Formats: sequence, structure tokens, C-alpha cells
Amino acid sequence: MRNPMTAAVAAAILLASCAACRAEAAATPQTSTPKEPKAMRIYIGTYTGPKSRGIYQSRLDLATGALSTPELAGEAANPSFLAIHRNGRFLYAVNEVWGPSGKAEAAVSAFAIAPQTGNLTFLNKQPSGGSGPCYVVVDREGSSALAANYGSGSVSVLPIGRDGRLAEATAVIQHKGSGPDPKRQEGPHAHCIDLDPAGRFALAADLGLDKVLVYRFDAAKGTLTPNDPPAAAVAPGAGPRHIAFHPSGRFVYVISEMASSVTAFAYDAARGTLKPLQTLSTLPADFRGGSSTAEIEVHPSGRFLYGSNRGHDSIAIFAVAEDGTLKALGHQPTHGKTPRHFAIDPTGAYLLAANQGSDNIVVFRIDPSSGRLAPTGAPVTVPAPVCVKYVLQQ
Repeated sequence: MRNPMTAAVAAAILLASCAACRAEAAATPQTSTPKEPKAMRIYIGTYTGPKSRGIYQSRLDLATGALSTPELAGEAANPSFLAIHRNGRFLYAVNEVWGPSGKAEAAVSAFAIAPQTGNLTFLNKQPSGGSGPCYVVVDREGSSALAANYGSGSVSVLPIGRDGRLAEATAVIQHKGSGPDPKRQEGPHAHCIDLDPAGRFALAADLGLDKVLVYRFDAAKGTLTPNDPPAAAVAPGAGPRHIAFHPSGRFVYVISEMASSVTAFAYDAARGTLKPLQTLSTLPADFRGGSSTAEIEVHPSGRFLYGSNRGHDSIAIFAVAEDGTLKALGHQPTHGKTPRHFAIDPTGAYLLAANQGSDNIVVFRIDPSSGRLAPTGAPVTVPAPVCVKYVLQQ
């Protein structure tokens, strides 16, 4: 589900989280400069069960790339995808609940972040507007949380109050249709919803429909309205999962779970339209095993793109050309099984890969010239990690 985090949203979180640092600088003589961030607090969403109890936190040292031992920050049921409010004070998590009462129990939960300890205090939760919620994102104004429901194939908007609490959904849109694979695409399966850098359009990748649906988003009213045209297509049976915006706002990249591919689109920010440019495999040409993709993210520099392969258990690395097209650069093993999610820190120095199948997270240093990845140390144990998000620390 970045969300895939876009570089613009990551930068907004970084700036908002540094409010205390800016205030300190304003109170000191003009010759002083703001302190450089030394660490990032990491929040880790998991699938709960015998090993996991909810959302965990850790600390990433920005000088060394060392990751501290994760500790429980707050209990929650299957918090499989997280989003941080732009002010750094609140965290939102989907509760990916399945079973007989799936729709009734499926929700988005709100938590307050304790500034000093990072511990989470539960605020409230609201129904996600469908079953099997798998993705949540907060808009640039911090006024709404948008959620995607994989099970029911629907997307929703939940208003956020000044106290961080969620209100009932102001919009729920049910997708309709199916794809060519009768087992995976018997109906719609909304896998993510994300906002463009301007916050005007919301794009939803639906695995069941082989489409990226585009909505006009009204932040003041909390509404979604189908765009004209309402969607862009990927190859039949590809199964689009997550999307990533280029920092320039001119390109969108869609990773397809079933086909293990990435499709590059030119993006018209004024009209909210997508024009396909290119589709490449995320796997080596000689790979013959079973694999599927998960996360996708563009480096803050805009020069590189990364995608995770579950089965091949790697991060695929691509160079991004001026025209938005991609060139495959190779693969980095994730030193674990089933890399469900990864995230690049806002400084662009590190990539953290969450290996769901082997209960660990691995930190990779990113070479700013080549885009290559190199592990900074041994894997860090955390139960069933499926999402990683950052908050600035001093």
C-alpha cells in the first residue's frame, strides 16, 4: 500500500517536525544556525498475532545508519499501513481486519505521538468505508485521512479534527468491475490511494481492475469526484498495487503486483491525467521463480526509483531519465524474506526494507551517485513488519 510516501509529503513531514528547531533558532542570535537532525524516529506497522502486539518504534542514527532495537509504541489490531500527520503529532493506522465481521471491524485508528518518548496514545477510530483496509495517507493540509479498502474495493475520506481525532467518512466510493484473472481479479481491490504534490487529485491503484482511478479532491469538503477521464489503465492482468510521484510532479510510477512490473506515466498536474510512457519488469531476465511486487518509491533527488520484489526478495533499482523513463540498474537482496514495504528517509541517505517473512528490518545506505544500496549492519528483529514511517528527532 507509500506509500507507498512521496518526496513532497516526506519533505512536508520533515519541515513540520522541525518546528521546534526553527523556534530555537529564532530565539538565538542571528549568527547561530539550526541544528542538523541527528536521528529519525521510525514507526513500524505489523500484522499482529503470537509475536506482534501492534505498532513498534525504533531510532535511526543518521550518521551511522544504525537502527535501535524496536519497542512497542502502541497496541493495535493489524496496523498494516501507517501515515504521519504533517505536524508530526499524530499517527494514523489502518486496521486490516478480515473475517465474518470484516467490514464492521475494519477501521482507521488515530494516535497521539508523545514528543519525548514517541509512545502512542489511542485517540479514536472510524470505519474505513469497506473491508480489508490496506492503505492510508494524510492530505497536505492535515485535514483528512484517505483510505483504500482492498477487500471491498472502495476508497474513503475521513476528516481530521484539530485534536487529531477522526470523524465519520465524508466520502466513500465503491469501485466496480473485474479483471481477467478469476482468482485475484474477480472484483475491485483498491490497493492504495495517494495525493499528487499539489493536493488537487487523488490517485487510487485498483489491483482488481488493472486501473489507476483519478479523483478530484476537495480538501475543504472532504469529497472525491471522478476526474475526466476517470482512470488510466495498465496491462490486463498486471494488478497495480502502489504508486509514486516524481519530486518534479511531472511523472507517476505504478508498480504492479501480479506482473512484477513498473509503468511510467507522464502526469498533467493541471488536468490530473496520465499518459503511459514505458513498462519494465522488476525482475532479472533469467529469474524463473514465483514473485510479486509490493512497494515503490522515488529517491528525493528524483534520479532513482526503487521497487520491492517478494519471492525474489530484492529491491529493484532504476535510473530515472529527464523524460521520466526508466533504466534498470540491478537488484539488491534484502537479506530477509518477503520485503513487504520499504521507505527512504527524507534526507535520501537510507532505505529501510521491512522483511515480513523473516521478521526483520535491514538498513541500506544509498549511494547518491549510483543509487546502489549497501547494508549498514545486521538485520534488526521486529515481528511481521509491513510498513515503515519516519518522524524527525534532534
